[in-house]
Amino acid sequence: MQDSRTITQKSASNLALAFILLPKAKRDGMSALYAFCREVDDVADDEAVPAEQRRQRLAEWRADIRRACNGEAPQILVNRELQPVIQQCHLQFELFDELIKGVEMDLDIKRYADYSELEQYCYRVASVVGLLSIEIFGYQDTACRDYAIYLGKALQLTNILRDVRSDAERGRIYLPLSELERFKVSPEEILRFEYSSRFEALAASVAERARHFYHQARITLPKVDRRSMVAAELMGSVYWRLLKKLERQQFDVFGPNPTRLNKGQKILLILRTGLRVASGAMTPNYGTP
Repeated sequence: MQDSRTITQKSASNLALAFILLPKAKRDGMSALYAFCREVDDVADDEAVPAEQRRQRLAEWRADIRRACNGEAPQILVNRELQPVIQQCHLQFELFDELIKGVEMDLDIKRYADYSELEQYCYRVASVVGLLSIEIFGYQDTACRDYAIYLGKALQLTNILRDVRSDAERGRIYLPLSELERFKVSPEEILRFEYSSRFEALAASVAERARHFYHQARITLPKVDRRSMVAAELMGSVYWRLLKKLERQQFDVFGPNPTRLNKGQKILLILRTGLRVASGAMTPNYGTP
């Protein structure tokens, strides 16, 4: 697991942060899964490499993870480290395939017409990670699968709101064009980093959709599985606080530095979540009015 641990430790990801609350075996399993996710995402995002070369590299990752899922010998080190987790947790190739399809969308798509298109992207790059993760966490009630789908969409929509500027720097706009039209915000304004009351209203509308998915995750999480979902719940808490921070800033996200929680805020959330687990008070602390 050494390569996977190194990739995870080097990352500043909130997902990697959540592993701290897991027992070692599950933490190692999640590190292996995270390393796979990080690597394929980096392949897709490396714009110094022509798109067709990136597409070919992703095809190689797809073929190799298929080998890992089929019990054959994978060639990529990260996949070799992930294979025991795949076997032990019965992770399905179809989910890895969906995830790769999600990152491949970034090779071709720089605009999303409406929420239907955007939510397919969110499902593939975020909800699918949740569906893989809950198999590693372990669960009893199959409603956990719906929980993972809802929470993944909530987290990804929060990411999209936070990263409007950095995405625009790459010519990408994830906010649905139908919503831009509804709030009379032109794509050119976003690409020029122009903040306005119209953009604030647009972002607030997207935030409301994210809130809906946080709420759905909150009410869908089965009581019997709240303890096993502790890492996912920490993720929900971190990103819920991030969404609230964006709201307090009136969604002025065009500055050079993305909105983030500071280290102290994250440590506090880790401690609170850990205490909630220890006390048995595992009602989700996100998705409230």
